[in-house]
Amino acid sequence: MMKLSELVEKCELKVVTDLPLEATVTDCYIGDLLSDVMGNAPANSVWLTVQSHTNILAVASIVGVKAVVLCNNLHFEEATKVKAEDNSIVLLESSETSFEVASRLLKNGLKG
Repeated sequence: MMKLSELVEKCELKVVTDLPLEATVTDCYIGDLLSDVMGNAPANSVWLTVQSHTNILAVASIVGVKAVVLCNNLHFEEATKVKAEDNSIVLLESSETSFEVASRLLKNGLKG
């Protein structure tokens, strides 16, 4: 279990949204197929993906994902950022692969 603020610091993630980083997360999930994430990602998790369009926010809201990490040095579209802030979903970016970010998360106490 870890606060998003700790996760950002320990995993060297870039914060994209202007939202508080006080939510607590317990798990991480890697997935790029939205239906897979909707069916398998746990609530209160961090979702690692390469998808950056606004549809990810509907999935994150349904599942109860607290933050989405866009990996592989990709960047969120402005419309996604605005909608994420409206829905209180933190967006983060990393230059690392999903595997590398997940490895850091696991080393710091999250479940996978």
